[in-house]
Parts: sequence; C-alpha cells; structure tokens
Amino acid sequence: MFKAEKTEVWLIAATLGLIVAGFVIPNWLAFILTLAIAKALVVQGVVMQMRAGLVSFGQGLFFCIGGYSVGMGGAFLDIHDVFVLLGLGVAVAVAAAAVLGLLMTRYRDIFFAMLSLAFSMILYGLIVKNPALGSTDGFNVHAPTFLGWAPGGEDQKLALFVLTVVVAGVLALALNRYLRSGLGGVSEAIKENEIRVEFLGLSPRWILYANYLFAAGISAVGGALTAFATGHVDPEMAFWTTSGEFVFIALLGGTAHVAAPFIAAVLFALVRTYALELAPHSWQMILGFVLLGIIVFLPKGLWSLVSGKRRAAA
Repeated sequence: MFKAEKTEVWLIAATLGLIVAGFVIPNWLAFILTLAIAKALVVQGVVMQMRAGLVSFGQGLFFCIGGYSVGMGGAFLDIHDVFVLLGLGVAVAVAAAAVLGLLMTRYRDIFFAMLSLAFSMILYGLIVKNPALGSTDGFNVHAPTFLGWAPGGEDQKLALFVLTVVVAGVLALALNRYLRSGLGGVSEAIKENEIRVEFLGLSPRWILYANYLFAAGISAVGGALTAFATGHVDPEMAFWTTSGEFVFIALLGGTAHVAAPFIAAVLFALVRTYALELAPHSWQMILGFVLLGIIVFLPKGLWSLVSGKRRAAA
C-alpha cells in the first residue's frame, strides 16, 4: 500500500499550489518560473552525481540533447505532441548516456568533471558547424500539441507552465523515493568510501552507471521543457557556461534534499532577472557575490538553513 511521507506531502502540496498560482500570477513571472523549474530538473541530475562524489561540468550535453530532440522532432519528423517529444528527448539522451557512461564511470574527481565537459563541448562544436541545425543561431521550435489539443496565445503558455510543474512534481516524488532507497544510499556510501562498497559485494561502477543514465534522462526532460517554453534551441545549451550555471545552482541549493534544487533555481532566476534590470553591466558580479556568500556562510547550501532549524528543534 502506498503511503506518502511528509516530504512527499509537501511536494504534492507545492505542485498543486503552483498549478493554482499559474492562473493568477502575471505572464512574465510564469515564464521565469517555467524556465527555473525546467532547469532545476537538470540540476537534479547534477545533484544525483554529486551525492555519489562526482561533479559533472558537462550536464549541458543532455540538456541540449533534450532540447534539440524536441526541435528536430517537430521540424524533421513532423511530431508535435508534447508527450511524444518528451519521450523522444529522454530516449535519445539515455541512449547517448548508455554509450558515454561506459567510459565516464571509469573516472573520478577532476577527470570525470573534465571529460564530461569535453563531451558537452564536442556536441557544441558539431552543432555550430551544422548549417542544417541553424549553426550558431539555432532554430525555432514548433508549437506543441497536447494529445491533439493545440492551444494558442496565453493558453499555450499556461498549458506549458502547468505541464512543467506537473512533470517536475512527479519526477521530484520519484527522485525522493530513489534517494531514500537502497540504491540511493549506496550512492552516498560510494562517495564516502568506494572500496568498502566493493567489499560488500556491490559494484560501484555499475551503480554510478545507473546514476549517470538517470541523470541524463531527467536533464533531457529539463532541456525539452525549456525548448517548449522559449520556442527556440541554440548551441549555447551545450556550452560550458550553461553547464557551469547548473553546478552554480546545485551549490546554491545543496544536495541534502530533493526540493533544494528547485528553491535554488527559482532564487537564481529571480536574482539574475533583477540584477540584469538594476545593473545590466555587472550582473555577473552580483551572482558571484551571492555564490561567495553561500560558500562562506552556508557551505552546504540553502537547504542547510532548514535542516539546521530542524536539528535545533529536535
């Protein structure tokens, strides 16, 4: 019998609350939240690997694959259903990860980070040199349909917001279950002492391989949802600065809870939006000071504020 724990109850409540809010908040805020939640899914992929002791500086690879699969599915395959396109993006990303993961899981520490970055930049170079994919400009994504329903104008934006919130809520629930499962616990054990995990009769490499596949799939979902929301894809999705942004948000939120990447992604989006408005020529410096403050005062991320209060209450 399924029994929701406290975290899952809060996740369900937050999902329902955001859906209701989507009907009353201004369009600009709904758009920012859509992008933030979509990128938070990519950050979840980064966090999954960080919990196992690996830092991916190339998660933009699967973010880009998800986005371009959506764009190419509509432009070249004449597929417009949003759910089919999401499945296509995940399938292509997981297939790529299944091949790359055989090599990636052999490496640790800085070698893993740099190799992941290298693969992401290889994809960036291939897209930039391909005129059929718009080269450096990218190309527009066709408006999706929802099981035959083709909304237009504001209805389409609202439908994409609700879709993003629902997909993120379902994946957050699944990730929470995964992180609390035996496999999720072993991932943290690999970070602490990989040799002891081997002595227990488990294979750290194949556990990391499974993590790599899961992270690729959820990152592709984030890329696909971003492509739907913006209506455009370009090679910057695979560029190193995009992957660096995901690592930034992961550090901002911390790895202690499944909700942390969502909170950090929304905060990051709002800080960047207002920093661009107030200081358009120095907004990067503002973000840098925010990260510096987090590292100095909250080295375990924003979620340490919540966990610290819980420990104090206990």
